[in-house]
Amino acid sequence: MKKVTGIGGVFFKSKDPKAMNEWYKTNLGLDTTPYGTSFEWRQLDDSTKKGLTQWNPFAETTKYFEPSTKDFMINYRVENLEELVAQLKNDGVIIVDKIEDTEYGKFVHIIDPEGNKIELWEPKDE
Repeated sequence: MKKVTGIGGVFFKSKDPKAMNEWYKTNLGLDTTPYGTSFEWRQLDDSTKKGLTQWNPFAETTKYFEPSTKDFMINYRVENLEELVAQLKNDGVIIVDKIEDTEYGKFVHIIDPEGNKIELWEPKDE
């Protein structure tokens, strides 16, 4: 079973996300919006399919990274999220929430041994 297939996103806390977006737009050319930016690429196994990796600064007061106390969160792209979550539960991994099915795909959050919250994403790629 495939597990992680790539990086789905990099999220970090910022004192001023709007200013951070502007700095990255001005200095590094990122095409930012209030939600950061998406990097589009083609999948290696099937170049007709697009994939996205999201980059986004969050307000430093965000509760989205909880229960982790870290200033960042990584989103990993996965396949077969439901099967993976069942396996992780059997292995004693902390599952933070229930699988959420959205227009972008399925999401769930877990905690690694050092308390980092990790977002697992089974995308609905084009």
